[in-house]
Amino acid sequence: MTRQLGAAGGSACRGFAAAGPLRRLAAAAPPRRLAAAALVLVSALLLAAVPRPARAFGEEGAWNPRPLLTGNARWEGVRATAPARWSFELERRTSAPARRNPTTVRADDPALLAEPFALWGGEGDIPPLTEREVFGLRRFLALGGVLFVDDFAPGSGAFGRAARRELARVLPEGSPIPIGTENVVFRSFYLLPRAVGRVEGPQKLSAIVRGGMPQVIFSDHDLAGALARSDGGGPSVEVTPGGEAQRERAFRLAVNIAMYVLCSNYKDDQVHAPFLMRRRAVDDTRPRTAPRGVP
Repeated sequence: MTRQLGAAGGSACRGFAAAGPLRRLAAAAPPRRLAAAALVLVSALLLAAVPRPARAFGEEGAWNPRPLLTGNARWEGVRATAPARWSFELERRTSAPARRNPTTVRADDPALLAEPFALWGGEGDIPPLTEREVFGLRRFLALGGVLFVDDFAPGSGAFGRAARRELARVLPEGSPIPIGTENVVFRSFYLLPRAVGRVEGPQKLSAIVRGGMPQVIFSDHDLAGALARSDGGGPSVEVTPGGEAQRERAFRLAVNIAMYVLCSNYKDDQVHAPFLMRRRAVDDTRPRTAPRGVP
């Protein structure tokens, strides 16, 4: 059974609606939270005065499910519309803002650091990451970014294995562990009994957990396939074995992932992405020397 967290359930992201977010927070908050709201407002004003290249990671605050590209990969095919649909479903179901036309980002591009989320998907083996790509992903994760790894062909599992292999180079100290209904990813907006996508797949997701937070989330369910839409607006890919009811559950998982990224933890009071990313950031004592040519 799936239940949505409503007003009584304490929806995580009070204040994400575009109309008067801080006013809503202040109206609902006891006095001790008013000071926190004021701090958020002052900090946001200070942030606006900083030149754009120096601003904090994740400053915009809107959901932006950017496809991550490595090597010579391109984001195309039947799943190309999945990120836009992800944003659409989040806006339709919650008060969180989202970008309707997410653009791709490369693992070795400094622009990766501009937003807190990236979607890395594929359906076959991939070549080894370059040193620049390894460094870019390591820096993204050290700053608190969340990477969602989606295997489009979980029957073969080739992409999932390759992604795990390469991420072991990025985070050699981290190993994926199963995460299920006890984890905030399954409770951030909807209460979900299991993970699903285009295929039913395993009940649980896997994740590399850092600082107590799932930071690299692995799906063997082809979530992007369930989200994808054709030019006519209908589904691009058949969902099996549960049909449209399963697709709806996949939408709900996608919404939960977005709310987790935006809100960090559904019991937390913080609502602005720069502060959330700073909170999620993991101390990394490894040398920060970049490969030659990397800024």
